[in-house]
Amino acid sequence: MTEVRFTNTRLELRCPAKLNLFLHIVGRRTDGYHLLQSVFQLIDWCDVLTLTAIPENEIRRLNPIPGVAPEHDLVVRATQLLKDFCNTDQGVIIELNKNIPIGAGLGGGSSDAAATLIGLNQLWNLQLDMATLSQLGLKLGADVPFFIFGQNAFVEGIGEKMQAVPLKNQDFVVIFPNQGIATVQIFQDPQLTRDHAPITIDRFLASPSAFQSNDCEAVAIKQCPEVKQALDWICQAVPDSAPCMSGSGSSVFSALDPKTDTAALENLLQNLPKGWVGRIVRGLNNNPAYNLISSD
Repeated sequence: MTEVRFTNTRLELRCPAKLNLFLHIVGRRTDGYHLLQSVFQLIDWCDVLTLTAIPENEIRRLNPIPGVAPEHDLVVRATQLLKDFCNTDQGVIIELNKNIPIGAGLGGGSSDAAATLIGLNQLWNLQLDMATLSQLGLKLGADVPFFIFGQNAFVEGIGEKMQAVPLKNQDFVVIFPNQGIATVQIFQDPQLTRDHAPITIDRFLASPSAFQSNDCEAVAIKQCPEVKQALDWICQAVPDSAPCMSGSGSSVFSALDPKTDTAALENLLQNLPKGWVGRIVRGLNNNPAYNLISSD
């Protein structure tokens, strides 16, 4: 996989999805934001972002996402945010090839926004460091700083506190049951668990499988029964697996044992219910754009 293609005027970036290996809601701030603990695992399911610098002071968005207004398009919002922050009159043509499903709990939109900030910082020679880009990214979404951080991480707070964690290289099966779930609907549900006891990063690393749960899962199943159907599908297709939902849903996943017959699993994935999307993906250690920004 070519990670970054770059000329003086054009930059192509791969924007990886993520999985929440677990997701615990440990409290709530007075402003209503939920406090969480999670481990974010980058995977090689990627959107592809192409940025082309132009002399005109314009943001030109090619092939916009159907049904998404410009003011809600995260790559356009990220571009405008960066232009305003740096007071630059440089322009860009943005093309985004979407592969990661929308509303899937895989962080596709946040990854696209992060790649836009990282890419334009390089293309426009703005020389902003990781901390500054992360602060800007948090204005766009709680997951954006993680993709700027660029490494698998133990995540806390509202998503802004991160520690890099070493995760073993492995494959996962991921199923999106073709029903997106709005994050706000999950976090506004009165039945959402909000008092999970916090854990430490050392406890997770000592026994990762002991913490594989998602506090959003029960609420998501209530709102979207297809989540339970997808979990059941994995249980049947991958015996002895322990599938879990990612993020606020609706995608579900399971780590695969090295002995898994992936060829047979690929055949099963070809016969998913109509509209479902399923893939075998590989965990990544870094965001492909990781080396484009300074951490100073």
